Amino acid sequence: MAVSSSFLVTPDSVRASFLHYLRFQRGVEFERSSRLDHLTSLCLAVRETLVNRRLDTQRAWRRAQPKIVNYLSMEYMIGRLLRNNLIATELFEPVQEALGSLGLSLDELLDAEDDAGLGNGGLGRLAACFLDSMATLDLPVYGYGLRYDYGIFRQKIRDGWQEEVPDTWLKNGYPWEIHRPDLTVQVFMGGHVDWGVAANGEHQPRWLPARHLFGVPYDVLIPGFGTKTVIVLRLWRAEAPEEFDFEIFSRGDYLRAVEQRERAAAITRVLYPPDDTEAGRELRLTQEYFLVACAVRDVINRFERHRDGDWSSFPAKVAFQLNDTHPALTVAELMRFFVDEAGLPWAKAWEITTGVCNYTNHTLLPEALETWPAEQMQRLLPRHVQVIHEINRRFLDEVRLRVPGEADRIGRMSIFQDNGDYRFRMANLAMAGSRRVNGVARLHTDLLRRHLARDFAELWPEKFVSITNGITPRRWLLACNPALAEAITRRIGDSWPRDLDRLEQLRAFAEDSDFQDEVLAIKHANKVALAGTIRELTGVDVDPASLFDVQVKRLHEYKRQLLNALHIIALYNRLQIDPNAELTPRTFIFAAKAAPAYHMAKRVIRLINAIADTVNRDPVVAGRLKVVFLPDYRVTLAEKIIPAADLSEQISTAGLEASGTGNMKLALNGALTIGTLDGANVEMLEAIGAENMFIFGLTAEEVAELRASGRYNPWEYYEADPDLRGALEVLHRGALVGGDPGVLHDLWASLMHHGDRYLVLADFRPYLEAQRRAAALYRHRRAWAAAVIRNIAGMGRFSSDRSIREYASLVWDLPAVPVNGTR
Repeated sequence: MAVSSSFLVTPDSVRASFLHYLRFQRGVEFERSSRLDHLTSLCLAVRETLVNRRLDTQRAWRRAQPKIVNYLSMEYMIGRLLRNNLIATELFEPVQEALGSLGLSLDELLDAEDDAGLGNGGLGRLAACFLDSMATLDLPVYGYGLRYDYGIFRQKIRDGWQEEVPDTWLKNGYPWEIHRPDLTVQVFMGGHVDWGVAANGEHQPRWLPARHLFGVPYDVLIPGFGTKTVIVLRLWRAEAPEEFDFEIFSRGDYLRAVEQRERAAAITRVLYPPDDTEAGRELRLTQEYFLVACAVRDVINRFERHRDGDWSSFPAKVAFQLNDTHPALTVAELMRFFVDEAGLPWAKAWEITTGVCNYTNHTLLPEALETWPAEQMQRLLPRHVQVIHEINRRFLDEVRLRVPGEADRIGRMSIFQDNGDYRFRMANLAMAGSRRVNGVARLHTDLLRRHLARDFAELWPEKFVSITNGITPRRWLLACNPALAEAITRRIGDSWPRDLDRLEQLRAFAEDSDFQDEVLAIKHANKVALAGTIRELTGVDVDPASLFDVQVKRLHEYKRQLLNALHIIALYNRLQIDPNAELTPRTFIFAAKAAPAYHMAKRVIRLINAIADTVNRDPVVAGRLKVVFLPDYRVTLAEKIIPAADLSEQISTAGLEASGTGNMKLALNGALTIGTLDGANVEMLEAIGAENMFIFGLTAEEVAELRASGRYNPWEYYEADPDLRGALEVLHRGALVGGDPGVLHDLWASLMHHGDRYLVLADFRPYLEAQRRAAALYRHRRAWAAAVIRNIAGMGRFSSDRSIREYASLVWDLPAVPVNGTR
């Protein structure tokens, strides 16, 4: 028998459990085992503790009978789990000693783990941080997502261009997941709706789907830190009811024999399939409904097991949190179930649905607010189309009663967009059907209320709340920067990982020369380590003494990696003109993935790599400028870059970044921020102090006014600023890509001929001035170190624990359920 996790507290017990799994799960003797055998066996040994704590958590929940929150997200960027789980279960030292007694290195096994291919950017990483905090705060929560076979993609750089290849993260199995075929659910799609007559003589719709498939769950256990609570992230895999048609196979049509299996499996093949084709768009919609249908059915099944179909108590025991618009169909799916299957009157079904759904908006970009063509919706979900039509009819009747005679408002609030292209507006569906709607930073929520959701907020102001995003300090300091974490603990004690507000005590050490020296030494060691990673990934040698200027995030035009690139060209031009010009040595570090169909973002990647090729080969700038683009940005790479960063680029066009969390991670690890007053930067400025950041550029109000005026002319900035003009001419001539202006022409045209939508040129000169201030401060070692410490000290309010406490009180009305001990 495997060793009980109650004894997994000593090196001897860890060793016994490890060897047990090596023999009975991997089927090998230690002397003939591989690194994969060691990693899998160790993960399974650690998972024992998680399973026992999960069982204790379930027992506590059964006693308390609490409301349970169900968090729906299309992505969870959880990265590697072994280190995090060792820290959470306090097994790090026993495991390290046990492996050492066998001649094995824990560090090598930690490095051998693959990142889970379940996320892409800030949305997914936020969801992962939130799960960590939910467990740490003892909250009864389930996470729901999809189990993607190939993640989003692995990124390679070939001739400067992004190339996408499959992320085969499951090729060696995934020891953290628990397959739960006993909880499989059915999902129906397509077909048509018939109308029959109910016993009371009323017309009754009956959905006759064209096909069905199975949602098969896989559970990943998420432990809390400093608590025994373990919550579940339940991931769904799509499977066909008929995996294999033997009759067709027997006739020799081998490919068609598995057609249904492959068609179903495609639903959970990749995260965010490209949406530049009709098939890709339909697959995205199918994915979103599949997630919603599986999660809703699972929640209903769990509720019925314990509540025997007493739907009046549903809102007291269940809540759904829709992480962005992707799961907005939850509103329609709940209504369909309550009306069609549970037989509830429409009004009662709507009361329940709007009492349990809550919606988090993550963007103000119109193109990111999903809309689906009516024809596509009708083909995939004919009954839901009817349900949404009825939701909309009744909803707009209510609006007309509240504000009669406002036809324009009715048109804006309708779930249907009918301007020649009849589409379903998912954000409107989510706002109409939710009890609470929240933005993710104070500025974002204000803009949400005043612009995107103004009509809704005016009629239902009580719906709208502001909850600024946060990050878990366990992953983003304790685990990824242990030397800095230890230095902080020596000054203020060890309670800060669960109470990040205690970092404020570090302000008293900002001018302490010993602490300054230690913080700078830790930063330098992290930079040396990152320099090794850069050499390994790109072949480029960088100087750890140079200022590490970092922009790592999803590649999107509004995040303005292009502004950063133009600044580098301007610096390079200056050194070409005057090789002796004063310049603080810098290493510019980029990492980002562009969506496969986002062609402009891919051109920005090509530009950055072209700049890197030119700058890094030029002896004139040797030792003063280096540029690197690190491929395949993911959590594990972020954990190496973030602790080593000196300057954090948060330079989005003001009013477009909902919150940002990369800004928080970098500041928490001692990088100073250069950024606009956008997203959570506004609140970071208040917490950290203007003298410890480099803020520049137009505000959200100024951006709105400039756009509304119609007076913005990029050519005026081009003519007035010689540095800008010189950088743009390099771009225009194609000087960085062998003199072929066609390669990067679209970037030039977007700025000069298509209105510079993201106001890169307007903010160029203020950005250069902010960069000059940053470079000047970096040259003053003590002043820079003091600013670094004040940054760290000000980051307490940006813990995801604070965010989740606010969700629990403002949105979910959810008390904690502590777990008293484990067996």
